[in-house]
Amino acid sequence: MNSMVPKVVFKTRVHDKSLGGDNPFAWKDVSSQDIFAGRRVIVFALLGAFTPTCSSTHLPGFETSYEEFRQLGVDEIYCLSVNDAFAMFQWSKQLQVLKVKMLPDGNADFTRAMGMLVKKQNLGFGERSWRYSMLVENGEITALFEEPGKTDNCDSDPFECSDSATMLAHLQTH
Repeated sequence: MNSMVPKVVFKTRVHDKSLGGDNPFAWKDVSSQDIFAGRRVIVFALLGAFTPTCSSTHLPGFETSYEEFRQLGVDEIYCLSVNDAFAMFQWSKQLQVLKVKMLPDGNADFTRAMGMLVKKQNLGFGERSWRYSMLVENGEITALFEEPGKTDNCDSDPFECSDSATMLAHLQTH
């Protein structure tokens, strides 16, 4: 798999001390270029903030293995979900995520362009990302681990190859 990541703008929230008050965060547009240009980045995408497998295993696995990834030459790790910036922030706060960066794809622009947008009406979730992880080097997708069986309204939530262990094994052998 050698293709370029989609060019989109993510709507994020960043801490801004100058705002003061109880909610010192400001909106910041972050482009694909900002995230991927000149860097070696892992992105893992999942069903949604606060969902069971995403909260118990997927995100915590990458958080726990963060330093191992850094030692293997990874500059940053992003958790992407079709959720808004507020949900992603509160979820990371609840899980005490300090290293993995949260990447809200609230409008599903990136997910749609990746061909990973699936319907999850069977769970009342609307449209969400299919679960996958990828290694991106200077904007080029050099490895992609997509869960099998991608389909709208999938009855299960496969979690076999988009985990941190699979990505670590890939990096250790390539």
